[in-house]
Amino acid sequence: MVTKTTTARQTGRILVCGRVDLCRSVFGETLNESRDPDHGQSERYTSRFFLKHSFLEQAFDMLVEQGFKMAGSCGSGTAGAANADLKPGVDAEENRWNHYNEFVFIRD
Repeated sequence: MVTKTTTARQTGRILVCGRVDLCRSVFGETLNESRDPDHGQSERYTSRFFLKHSFLEQAFDMLVEQGFKMAGSCGSGTAGAANADLKPGVDAEENRWNHYNEFVFIRD
């Protein structure tokens, strides 16, 4: 995701999915649980957490410290025409680039 104040691509939000108790133990206070409707239960799976920071290196370091290793990754992106007519209020850079990257970590 590209912010309006810079021309370089930056991470907009790091989403976290997995067992709730495991996500909490790995990411601790950096885990934002506000989008998850079932706050009380910990023996379940969720895909609605995200991190309070946007630094992939920090997230990867936290996973490695807990014994995880990267098992795979994938990404996608689309690019629109550079000279396409923009609607009022639409950022030209966001209109051209939409990126999604996914990283899968496992622990033996």
